[in-house]
Amino acid sequence: MLQQNAYTVSQLTYTIKNLLESQKSFQGFVLKGEISNFVRHRTGHLYFALKDENAQIRAIMFSSSAQSLDFNPKDGDKVTVTGSISLYAPQGSYSIQVNKMQIDGAGELYLKYLELKKKLANLGWFDKPKKSLPVYPKTIGVVTSPTGAVIEDITNTVNRRYRLANIVLYPALVQGPNSAKSISEQIEKANYDNIADVLIVGRGGGSIEDLWGFNELLTISAIYNSKIPVITAIGHETDDTISDLVSDLRAPTPTAAAELATPDTNDLISKINELKNNSSYRFNNLIHKHQNTLMHLTERLEISSPKNKLLNHRRELNNLDVLLNNFYNGKIISKKNELNNLTTHLKGLSPLNKLKQNMINLDNLKVNLTRNYNYQLEQVKNKLIISNNNLGVNYENIVRIKIQQFTQVTEVLKRLDPLTIMQRGFSIVKDNDDKILTSISSVNINSNIKVDFHDGQVIANVISKREK
Repeated sequence: MLQQNAYTVSQLTYTIKNLLESQKSFQGFVLKGEISNFVRHRTGHLYFALKDENAQIRAIMFSSSAQSLDFNPKDGDKVTVTGSISLYAPQGSYSIQVNKMQIDGAGELYLKYLELKKKLANLGWFDKPKKSLPVYPKTIGVVTSPTGAVIEDITNTVNRRYRLANIVLYPALVQGPNSAKSISEQIEKANYDNIADVLIVGRGGGSIEDLWGFNELLTISAIYNSKIPVITAIGHETDDTISDLVSDLRAPTPTAAAELATPDTNDLISKINELKNNSSYRFNNLIHKHQNTLMHLTERLEISSPKNKLLNHRRELNNLDVLLNNFYNGKIISKKNELNNLTTHLKGLSPLNKLKQNMINLDNLKVNLTRNYNYQLEQVKNKLIISNNNLGVNYENIVRIKIQQFTQVTEVLKRLDPLTIMQRGFSIVKDNDDKILTSISSVNINSNIKVDFHDGQVIANVISKREK
């Protein structure tokens, strides 16, 4: 059965809190331990745990105290802190409220580290351009302990990724007072041998004392002056050494260093296959392109060949010949028609034809005149006979008189006939337009004239003229 005066949780917690925080031995004490689960809050407070081989305790360092630190705490640091026990009642957990903290044991080394780091930074050692790593190294030099796990990890990684690379071990002490001298000598030897395409300098994790050989100037100078690109793989990922700052590339682990130094065979095979496929694709496209070009060039060559050009020119010449013949045949026919029309028209305008036509007309007139004359004569005769019978007139005298009159008329007509006149030596002069010329003023020197005779026509050129 529970007692009536039982503690509440709060009562018990605060009782313990008062007991802990009131003990002078738990106020301002000094504690050594290794930092774990370190967190820097945005407010500046530091939250972490201090541990040793068998136990750990939570700790907090408020920003007002953290501002006085001369180093940047991190996981794995061994520190000495000054603080007091504090209990946080809502969670029932206790912790150390740290007021002061310094590197335990390695304080001097850390100060040396900061001093040398600052000196080399001022000299520009950290700003030196980094050497590029070979893409396909033939030989990889490794400066490390021959008995450690580093060389084994690197060898396994290289054999797994890139069997074409040989590994040359340059054994060195990587811990202890003579480690810097040993490491620097092996780096210099690798440069003297000049068979390695890249150097990996590394060792496993450890305390600042264990890694101190990589913070000494001998090692740093050897890495800085190396002609061979250097990859450092020193300690854990959280460990920082000055050698890492002057190397050409820092790797978090020896395995990572081997991966950075070598290509992956599987990636190379994939890349080769990709290049092969791209090359085949481009080669096929190039062949197809050149085939098309060759086909077009062949067609152009066939079109542009002298034989085809001659055939085309011959074909064009034949076509032009046909067109020319048709054109000139048409022209000839057209001109013949024009000539026939002009000839017909000229014949119609010819004086000779006109004279012939006039002569024909004149003959017709003569026939008509003779017919009319005979008819009139018969009429007169008949009238005379009738009159003679009625009146007793001698018509023979009248007939004789009419015949004499007719004869006189005929003689007059003959004298007026142009042909009769022309037969006596007369002619008709005309210009090219068949206009009769009646005056010498109408005739020009070097002009053509037409002279019509009773039996033909003469075309003459006027050389000179003489007026009366």
